[in-house]
Amino acid sequence: MTDNAPRQFNFKAETKQLLHILIHSLYKDREVFLRELISNASDAINRLRFEMLTTPDALDPQAELKIHITADKDNRTLTITDTGIGMTHDEIVDHLGTIAQSSARKFLEAAKEKGQDASGMIGQFGVGFYSVFMVAEWVRVTSRSFRPEAQAVTWYATGDDSYEVSPAEMNERGTRVEIKLKEDAAEFAEEYRIKNIVHKHSDYIGFPIYVGSEEKPVNKQTSLWRTARNEIKEEDYKDFYRQTTLDFEDPLLRIHMVTDAPVQLYALLYLPARSERNMFSLRKDDGLKLYSRNILIDEYNKDLLPEYLRFVQGVVDSEDLPLNVSRETVQSSGLMPKLKKVLTNQVVKELENLAKKEAEKYNSFWGEFGAYLKQGIAANPAEADVIAPLLRFKTNLHPETWSSLEEYVSRMKDGQTVIHYLVSEDSKSALRSPHLDSFHAKGLEVILLTEPMDSFMLMGLRKFKDYELKSVAGADADGEDPARAESEAEKIPEEDFNALIGRFKRVLGERVADVRASKRLVQSVARLADADSNSNPDLQRVYKYLGREYEIPKKVLELNPSHEVLKNLLKLQADSELGDIVIEQIFDSALLVEGIHPDPSSMAPRVQRIIEAALAGK
Repeated sequence: MTDNAPRQFNFKAETKQLLHILIHSLYKDREVFLRELISNASDAINRLRFEMLTTPDALDPQAELKIHITADKDNRTLTITDTGIGMTHDEIVDHLGTIAQSSARKFLEAAKEKGQDASGMIGQFGVGFYSVFMVAEWVRVTSRSFRPEAQAVTWYATGDDSYEVSPAEMNERGTRVEIKLKEDAAEFAEEYRIKNIVHKHSDYIGFPIYVGSEEKPVNKQTSLWRTARNEIKEEDYKDFYRQTTLDFEDPLLRIHMVTDAPVQLYALLYLPARSERNMFSLRKDDGLKLYSRNILIDEYNKDLLPEYLRFVQGVVDSEDLPLNVSRETVQSSGLMPKLKKVLTNQVVKELENLAKKEAEKYNSFWGEFGAYLKQGIAANPAEADVIAPLLRFKTNLHPETWSSLEEYVSRMKDGQTVIHYLVSEDSKSALRSPHLDSFHAKGLEVILLTEPMDSFMLMGLRKFKDYELKSVAGADADGEDPARAESEAEKIPEEDFNALIGRFKRVLGERVADVRASKRLVQSVARLADADSNSNPDLQRVYKYLGREYEIPKKVLELNPSHEVLKNLLKLQADSELGDIVIEQIFDSALLVEGIHPDPSSMAPRVQRIIEAALAGK
């Protein structure tokens, strides 16, 4: 074998599976292969521009940075050429001969879930190049690295179990992808079809894309974020969003900002309409695209916005970012905190304006992304003052509408000094909670916290303005209810009630911190109040949501001295087994209402025995 003879390599098992799906399955939208190849070419040119900042002796430094597509309809061939960074022998084997196992596996799983119609998901898993085998009988990739001493190399595959790599003749820098199209893919050798695909998927690629012999690029190649806002049509903004995300639902909010101080930047940001990424999304990860003077520095920069705003998508371009900064060290640049502060302030400001001017639209945003903001407070309590005005809640007095904390404060009763809240499993359970008895009677408003993230949020949100947040489950949450005075005559006599308390303590033992008469219950038989008003009553709930071992917190069981259940309980013998069972059920029901019962199904046999006793007339 001579040095110029092709060397054969075998694909790995998961790559073979991937190719099998791409070659033998039917797809609704095979044109995505061209989008992927153009995207790869654009990335190669971007990488070259970046390298040339520090490597001025690159091959053909004056060559135009471009992508050229040519087609031969008679021979069913398609060629995509770029003047990008190119590849060496080892790089072409590494990039085209293997796929990260995790990427291939995820793609295969997604394809299986979608009945193998996963063409739109190709770009998510780093397997974009291989989409060419949806349309190709064979593919030949010839490349020469930007390094002057590097040799050209060719990679050839038919989609079988192996591929070939051999030396090549290529004088210019870059990569050429030659495709022999299948008979049923001949449409992709038509120039009009190619142009339509470019306009649909690649119009905003930042380098000229030439088709055939045309002298003018077919794509707009516009940095939309650097274009004056009065020169941009609404449809241009939407097109850019669709082409960069493949989310075909209009974004909920667009932010186009240009600033000169304290930093110089251009930014075009979008808030998606949905928190779940579209299955066809081009974005593989959270983060913003970071450019320096139109040169892509970082594809997924997570340091430009706080984590609670990680759903924001878009582009940031700064003149102040040094061009010689590397992708690896960009995060340590002293400019990043300034960029983050400016961008965060602007996004928060735009959200506040949206809430004021388009409340219904903001409520849609809250329904999709509210949990992110709550998580932000939990993870970074120092940000609570920034995030708190964006929070929305439902309350006992307004259970169907969203209210801000500011609106809650504006409706507070004269003399009210705290913001009352109730943590519960769901809104229906919350509205039936015994903790609300006296609050309903007085017309006091209570915020209902019914989502798992609420318990985490409370660990960081203790105050709003000058008002402390206080749980209505506390033993001293709001004092005695005035309605109690009207029912003093109906109360169980003190001596009998003390005996009843003794019986509860005997049956429940160490499971409760205390048992006592309630000053707040009106309709309910009992409630579990926090034993220590200074403790965090939601910590065990947090442990529960995290799947960690948690203890049922010892609480004070408060009993309603006027309730008929307790009056009838007194009629049973002191050593009655049924009486003990009823006491157990009252306690378990209170745990259930609190959302901290460790095993609700365990109540079923006891409930059955109580029903049997009731039907038997005992």
